[in-house]
Amino acid sequence: MERKIKLIWDFRGPTAAKTAEHHEIHLKEFIDIEKLPLKITGFEIRNEMYAIAYMVVTDDYMIAVRDALKPHRGEIYQE
Repeated sequence: MERKIKLIWDFRGPTAAKTAEHHEIHLKEFIDIEKLPLKITGFEIRNEMYAIAYMVVTDDYMIAVRDALKPHRGEIYQE
């Protein structure tokens, strides 16, 4: 089984939730435009001042997506 990596974009401040939600739209658009076989994206509201958007990639796509989209951090994805 291929290793999956969760690329994460952090958003802080009073508009963090809406910004993360909107950022996920752009992540999905990127997947469609680049015709990537990736399906897992999302956003999570951690509190009223902090939210994240994320995309799960495999090792094969990690470097290309990282270089194109500049996530703030990444972690091993566990389902």
